[in-house]
Amino acid sequence: MNVQLNWYPESEHGGLYQALTEGFYKDAGLEVSIQPGGRATPVGPELELGRAQFAIANADDVVIFRAQGLDVVAVMAAMQNHPRCIIARQDSGVEGFDDLAGKTFQRQAGRAFVEFLRAKKYLENVQEVPYHGSIASMVADPNVVIQGYSCAEPLLAKQQGIEVNTLMVSDLGFNPYSSVLVTTGKLIRENPAMVQTFVDATREGWKRYLTDGAKGNKLILSINEQGMTEEALQFGAESMVDLAMPNDASIDTVGSMTSERWQTLYEQLVELKVVESDKVKADECFTLQFLKD
Repeated sequence: MNVQLNWYPESEHGGLYQALTEGFYKDAGLEVSIQPGGRATPVGPELELGRAQFAIANADDVVIFRAQGLDVVAVMAAMQNHPRCIIARQDSGVEGFDDLAGKTFQRQAGRAFVEFLRAKKYLENVQEVPYHGSIASMVADPNVVIQGYSCAEPLLAKQQGIEVNTLMVSDLGFNPYSSVLVTTGKLIRENPAMVQTFVDATREGWKRYLTDGAKGNKLILSINEQGMTEEALQFGAESMVDLAMPNDASIDTVGSMTSERWQTLYEQLVELKVVESDKVKADECFTLQFLKD
């Protein structure tokens, strides 16, 4: 079976690669191939067309996919807190979201977190420009702030001698699950036993990765062709621990989801007009049936 990633192989996908290299999938009788993603990977359509049986997405993307008519369903969430953040140089004067006025913000237009920041008035008097996946502009100009992931860009900046402040969007109350494992409602209906087996093996992969991700990182490093380094992967893996198990949660909670979190996200996306309430319902976006211990 094929698993489609939503980005290039990185620590956000570590549990999958750990499960692969540790033999968890093979031991469960599953033959698994992981397909790297990129800047415009059509995760939803890949599932809909049957070219992938599972994929990785963010929870807000799942709601959007379903609003677009795609039969995408979340079955587990590796990251309880989302790594999405705004990165600013420490010498920029930006210590919180209230300090963004007068700055240039590199972001992906139309993303739900951007609309959330706009609705909360944090982007007033902020010049918004496209984000090209690089920290170069911020390194060159303290008046530039960029979108980023807390498990990646802060280290890249430090490697270039730049100290940064990391503003977590989740601290504002917009906190979709991240590294979410998704499949289709069709596969859940037709082969729930196989879905259960895959979820179980993937959860074990994440638990092992969050404990000691060396094997998973070695495999990622051999596959990622985007200049990934061992140091960056180690930094990402260490950052994942707090994101996956916030507030000193037990490792047994890894992968868990709640109806309340999905309902909150759904209501936020409707309020932001990212999705229309007559196009999708919260309880259609996920299932908890494969997370029962």
